[in-house]
Amino acid sequence: MNIQSAINREVFAPRDERILVAVEVKRRPRKRLSFLPTGGKAGYITYICLSVTNKRPAQLLITKVKRFGGSAPFTRRSQWSVEQLRQVDGIDPNKDCPEFDLVFDNAFDQWVASSAAEKCIFIQIMYHACQTYWEGKVGVPGGPASPAGDQQKDQRASPGGQVSPGAQGGQRGGPGAQARRKSTVGPRPRQTEFVNCQSKLTGDACTVNLVIYRCKVFFNHMKKVMVSKQSSPLAGGPRASPSGQRPPRGSLGSVVKRASQALQERGERLGRAEDKTVDLMHKAQQFADTAHKDMETFTDWQ
Repeated sequence: MNIQSAINREVFAPRDERILVAVEVKRRPRKRLSFLPTGGKAGYITYICLSVTNKRPAQLLITKVKRFGGSAPFTRRSQWSVEQLRQVDGIDPNKDCPEFDLVFDNAFDQWVASSAAEKCIFIQIMYHACQTYWEGKVGVPGGPASPAGDQQKDQRASPGGQVSPGAQGGQRGGPGAQARRKSTVGPRPRQTEFVNCQSKLTGDACTVNLVIYRCKVFFNHMKKVMVSKQSSPLAGGPRASPSGQRPPRGSLGSVVKRASQALQERGERLGRAEDKTVDLMHKAQQFADTAHKDMETFTDWQ
């Protein structure tokens, strides 16, 4: 079970919510003066999650979840509705970067994701979820829930699209009816603003981009696993011989020689792991390019 499924099971499912995406983040360090002390290392992991309620009308929520220690349960710390989310800042609209900002009515958070690919997945899913939410909130243009729909009703109420004199005084098209409609319709809700985000994250071709970013996240995860496995035998100190006894201690020169040999072997293994990872990422990029071309060909064919 991955982290997102575990967070959904422990935090959101008991509250009748469903998680859409989660990203592991850290506070982006601000510029400090050199003589000022810095804070200690945090003993927890922070996740920013986007969820939706199962009840109708559905609510879109942004939640900060923390996990203290290695195996402790997940804890919900803060939660905002999408109406309180004023702005999502992607920092750099020209390249993939792990930094992003979230601006709420009463908070301003500067974050760094674990990787640029995870941040791109988070912003892309959040953008399309916000678009769907606000479209359902505002209503279809020209429909009964919008001012354009009221104007069309007024035009249909009288011949030639003009309001008849007899319709005033509270009847259809009169000032009283317009005042009542203004009170019921209300002002247009303020939507979330996405700034400094790449066009591929806020465009229509989202399926291919999600496949690319998910491949990158998968290969980055595999790279970390391979590096941790390669370095784990050296972290436990000198390995025992096949007979179960430790090798005898030698002079300082032999100890340095063995240490340098172990470091050299570790560097070779890490180099091979890096080459494999680069080769896999190159193949994934080729696959993504081919899929993108096929998608464009299929679109042109249609």
